[in-house]
Amino acid sequence: MTQDIAQNYYKELIDLQDVEGVEAQFRILLEVPIESISDLEKWLKDEKDLMIKIMEAMIGHQVDFFRNTEDADIKSTFLHDQQVIQPLLMKYEAKLNEKFCDSPYFNQIDENRYGLMRRVRESKVKLFREENIPLMVKEQELSTKYSEIMGGLTVEWEGEEKPLPFVESQLDNLDRAVRKKAYLLIRSAYRQIKPDMDAIMDELVQLRHQIALNAGFENYCDYIFVTKNREYSVQDCYDFHENVEKHIIPAWNRLADVFKSKLSVDTYRPWDNTAKLLKNPPYTEVSTLMDGVGEMLGKTDPYFADRFDYMREHGLLDLGDRKGKSPGGFCIDLPVSGNNFVFANMSPSFFSLIALIHEMGHAVNGYLQFSEQGPLEEYQWRAEIAELYSHGMELLLLDKLNQFYSEEEFKNAQREELRRAFTMLFGPLSGDLFQHWMYTNPKHTPKERDEKFFEISKRYGLNPVDTSGFEEEIGMSWVGTLHFIQYPFYTIEYSISMLGALQLLENYQKDPELAVESFKKGASVDYNQSIAAIYKETGVSFDFSEPTVKRMGEFLEKVIQDIH
Repeated sequence: MTQDIAQNYYKELIDLQDVEGVEAQFRILLEVPIESISDLEKWLKDEKDLMIKIMEAMIGHQVDFFRNTEDADIKSTFLHDQQVIQPLLMKYEAKLNEKFCDSPYFNQIDENRYGLMRRVRESKVKLFREENIPLMVKEQELSTKYSEIMGGLTVEWEGEEKPLPFVESQLDNLDRAVRKKAYLLIRSAYRQIKPDMDAIMDELVQLRHQIALNAGFENYCDYIFVTKNREYSVQDCYDFHENVEKHIIPAWNRLADVFKSKLSVDTYRPWDNTAKLLKNPPYTEVSTLMDGVGEMLGKTDPYFADRFDYMREHGLLDLGDRKGKSPGGFCIDLPVSGNNFVFANMSPSFFSLIALIHEMGHAVNGYLQFSEQGPLEEYQWRAEIAELYSHGMELLLLDKLNQFYSEEEFKNAQREELRRAFTMLFGPLSGDLFQHWMYTNPKHTPKERDEKFFEISKRYGLNPVDTSGFEEEIGMSWVGTLHFIQYPFYTIEYSISMLGALQLLENYQKDPELAVESFKKGASVDYNQSIAAIYKETGVSFDFSEPTVKRMGEFLEKVIQDIH
């Protein structure tokens, strides 16, 4: 499976190696006199122009590293950004925030246009502590180390050295012996790196706890809620955990019984929980994957296909697995060029097909935002919004999976996507609960951490599974979730947004054209609004209360039952 790897996909309009030159541009901004509202607005524009140049270069260097963690020059450039530019950026961002908040015109600028920025920057001024800068740099270094370890992880499969994503794809296999073999090899690989991962996580927990203490918080959980400017409370999250356990897990257990029967197994084991009722991977070559997904997008909306074709032609897609490539997948926007880049490290599987569709939801969202509103600024980006459009794209394309599957397989593929929707309602949420525990108990040991991860996993996704004899393997499997290392507390947003995406599917079943137009409308509106307002523009509600959890769980179960 091959793919040409384009290199010139971002614009480097600032030399980040010229540290003095970068710092001089920050100083100029700090020295600009602001004597009117128009001066303040011009200053904000000049600041934005500088910041997006820096961010595009840093994003490009980061993606370069994720694409090839073994290249010494690429790594050196990326580490320079992390160790030199990032501290400089944090230092001057704090000074610029102070200048903005101290301006006599701070409260006079347009609330609709700048209200969210004002609240976010006020929050940053209150949270900033200079002593946290080296701690945050160290946090990034540990994240980089994680990427290197995972990117270099290989497994021997039938006499050949294979990257981990290939073995993970074998968990889909209908042959139970193949699934079990893949499961055991993955856990064996995790066991090899477990001491390194424990050391990384131990240090991260202590670093993050100290960052929170320095900023005046009791724990990192409370601190992160303020830094993320969440529009809901910690208690709302705990209530969500309970409501999903109450209403979604029983439905998941019923669904597991159906799958157990279809798999013809008496006991549902950990390697059965991953199985797909599909005979073969949906593609063998990346080109076939891209051809098919392009067709699916085009049948949904011409604009979706146009953006995909553009990305394909301009080297903005890096899919497929190879040694030295960082794990996972993501879509990231390039704010100067106005493009989006999709990265994925995946072997042929049902999941990799869905993952590309998911990331194209992000990409379409990004292109619509850029064309309607200009570059999306950091303060506007909220995961609860971004994930609505990625999950939403998955479900809008649910009825087009026959692009890759025959008639009978098509129905199974639809069931698999809807089963994935179930997992999105509790999997990320259980990861959120795990992180709440870690950071409110920062003195925990690696053994306690593994035990807690097993306990939470058993309460949620592994509830219907016979885990006997594999408690230790399951307990240490948190090492495969990069969010815990690189994107702390970025998990519950997947579950919240899936409730919105299911509402979008509900709308699509009633009126496909209107649902797609609502998707595009919401994805292109001014992101200075509240999350609830943006969801409303998309034709859905930002609501994860018990009645909504119960209703959408029942809807999802019925949709699965209705596939004949």
